[in-house]
Amino acid sequence: MTERRTVLVVFGTRPEAIKMLPVIAALEARARFRVVVCATGQHRDLVSPVLALFGRPADRDLGLMTEDQALPALTARVLSAVSAVISETRPDLVLVQGDTATALAAALAAFQARVPLGHVEAGLRSFDLARPWPEEGNRIAIDCLADLLFAPTEGAAQNLQREYGRRGRIVVTGNTGIDALLTVARRLDTDPALRETVGHSLPALDPARRLILVTAHRRESFGHGLAGICQALVTLAARGDVEIVWPVHPNPTVCSTVATGLAGSTAVRLTQPVGYAEMVALMRRASLILTDSGGVQEEAPALGRPALVLRDVTERPEALASGVVRLVGTAPARILAEAVRLLDDAEAYAEAARPVFPYGDGRAADRIAAEIERWLDA
Repeated sequence: MTERRTVLVVFGTRPEAIKMLPVIAALEARARFRVVVCATGQHRDLVSPVLALFGRPADRDLGLMTEDQALPALTARVLSAVSAVISETRPDLVLVQGDTATALAAALAAFQARVPLGHVEAGLRSFDLARPWPEEGNRIAIDCLADLLFAPTEGAAQNLQREYGRRGRIVVTGNTGIDALLTVARRLDTDPALRETVGHSLPALDPARRLILVTAHRRESFGHGLAGICQALVTLAARGDVEIVWPVHPNPTVCSTVATGLAGSTAVRLTQPVGYAEMVALMRRASLILTDSGGVQEEAPALGRPALVLRDVTERPEALASGVVRLVGTAPARILAEAVRLLDDAEAYAEAARPVFPYGDGRAADRIAAEIERWLDA
């Protein structure tokens, strides 16, 4: 009998969990693998509902999140704790996703233990270390350490091929976030119980008004940037024909800035963070999405929803090239001009409100699992 190979999958935030769970399922569908899932707890309260939705709990929950956690301390805790898990589980491969503190620290732990490293969503580049910060630096460092580089697009693969420090094998797979998105969208259409649960969890929406969905939490926007976004939303809400919903990220700086910037405005509805199925339902219901999230830049095109990206640079140029996503930054005048154009110009809206799939066909996880199997058996 062929020896089973152990893959240690490490994640800490909700986007990581969403994008890793399809990979975990694809690996576990192959008898060749023993999968150990390690959640660091970087965003524990946001990750647990995602694990419940996909029906795959963590095998190790490190519970490392602390109140007002600072990046250096968090990175050190993750490095130490994941190193211990590696010593205990003796994996043949450590798999990380994206560009978080968890991904960076787990990559360092694998490197220091001389265990091969795989990086899901490798090769994304904004070419500006300050934006997004610290994510751009994190992903460059992870890609330099990785043995397997799973690039979501040809453009990401080309970025990797140009880098002198790259040592890993590059495979273009598509983005596993699209796998997760399409899976949950299908479940919302076919699972009445899930649909009912999601419906009860969401705020009541006015069918006579168009929904604008907002997500914004990037560190480089703290202060003036978030204040500018709030100013634009107050003006947009005053139109009277739109309904704005903003599930606010739990970061204390985000919460306080948003509360100040929208004080006295009842037209912008602030909610607690919503579950992933609820977020998919809101995106499908929205007429327009305003976001600084990397994942939403991938998801909105697949759902045929126009998205305005509240950043000055992006590591996802494929969405911009599709024409359904536009960079608008955080200046109120620019946000308003682009939002009003889409809301009031039917032709411009129709051009942007069409499903496109620059990030894959929903089979990225299967490609990753197949490549891992080939690589480990080589």
